[in-house]
Amino acid sequence: MEYRLVDRLPTVDEFVTVTTAVGWTDAYDPAAIPASLAASLHGVVAVEGDRVIGLGRLIGDGAIYYYLQDLAVLPERQRRGVGAAILGRLEEWIAGRAGTRTFVGLFAAGDSVGLYRRFGYAVHDDMTGMFRVGPYRRP
Repeated sequence: MEYRLVDRLPTVDEFVTVTTAVGWTDAYDPAAIPASLAASLHGVVAVEGDRVIGLGRLIGDGAIYYYLQDLAVLPERQRRGVGAAILGRLEEWIAGRAGTRTFVGLFAAGDSVGLYRRFGYAVHDDMTGMFRVGPYRRP
């Protein structure tokens, strides 16, 4: 498998294709995807031939806080180093901008936990990751 990494955000169609293939069918409001991608700090796509086989992006304030978001690889291309290559490229981008106390966060599920641990990510006892999903209404 020959692929190359390209520093760019995925198109909406590429994003939908890859995230659907990994089972994130209910994770996003399709109408919000264009604005979400446009608000990203940086993106990386893995391209094989003319097809995007993996993607990842960074969101955050671009100064102190960065979040690794939507790192996904087509199922038939997983476990071949594509995800690690994308993550490595995103890490390089952060390293070129990071300060001494830069916070990089993410949410990991299933088998992806091992990938992030290899890059030094860990659960910290003094911090609890929290989130909420669904229609946003005032509490």
